[in-house]
Amino acid sequence: MFPTPRLLTSASFLRRLFRFPFNTQPELDESKLNPCQRALLEERCLLVTERDAVTGSATKRDCHLWQNGSCPLHRAFSVFLFNGKGEMLVQQRAMTKITFPGFYSNTCCSHPLDTQEELQEKDFIGVRRAAVRRCEYELGIQLDPQDLTVVTRVLYKAPSTDVWGEHEIDYVLFARKDVKLLLNPNEVQDFKWIPRENFQEFLAKCTSRGIPLTPWFQIVAAKFLQHWWQNLDNLKAVQDLENIHKVISVSGTEVEDMDVRLQILKSV
Repeated sequence: MFPTPRLLTSASFLRRLFRFPFNTQPELDESKLNPCQRALLEERCLLVTERDAVTGSATKRDCHLWQNGSCPLHRAFSVFLFNGKGEMLVQQRAMTKITFPGFYSNTCCSHPLDTQEELQEKDFIGVRRAAVRRCEYELGIQLDPQDLTVVTRVLYKAPSTDVWGEHEIDYVLFARKDVKLLLNPNEVQDFKWIPRENFQEFLAKCTSRGIPLTPWFQIVAAKFLQHWWQNLDNLKAVQDLENIHKVISVSGTEVEDMDVRLQILKSV
């Protein structure tokens, strides 16, 4: 445990908290990247204010270039999928991923794009359509937008290497459905279905094996997940659609001991 909270944007703190090696040399030669991942850098993500108002768009490349301790703030989503037994699907990100390769994370994480379908705001339909698209692309999962419930939004930032990082307003979406999986090896290298009563054991195994969790997954797991998981059949009881939970500091090195401090922002 750290004696006092440290800003989440502190690179030295994140090195210890998320326990992964930062590259000491910039990854400037994109020719070394996986061709599929390199092509995806041309997708256009949505730039937003801290109140989640869209201000324009930029390439995925520009949104994830880590410069002067940050990246452009953009809109993202994180899907947490549960089966009929209430088990949560987690994935291990492929080693070809540009940010946080090999990390365990929630079911699917990505970005709405600058398209007419995914820009639509009413009932969060644009974000939900984006989540359907990416769940199929990464995991072969067939979902409909109505399968997905927005629970809340989390604003955080974290470097992955000296060159790449994340700075996102992350829409947290829950879904409950029995599905068949067909993994895209460029995106996902492993998956697990985790019962709620075994989640702490899963975290302990990740720690013992030196497999880190993505920062957004750690934040949600430490601050919100167990309460939401207990309310899978009554998500309206835990929804917070008006506020954005901005992560301002974190202390503790393990998920079960982490103290995540938040600033509550009203959305537009």
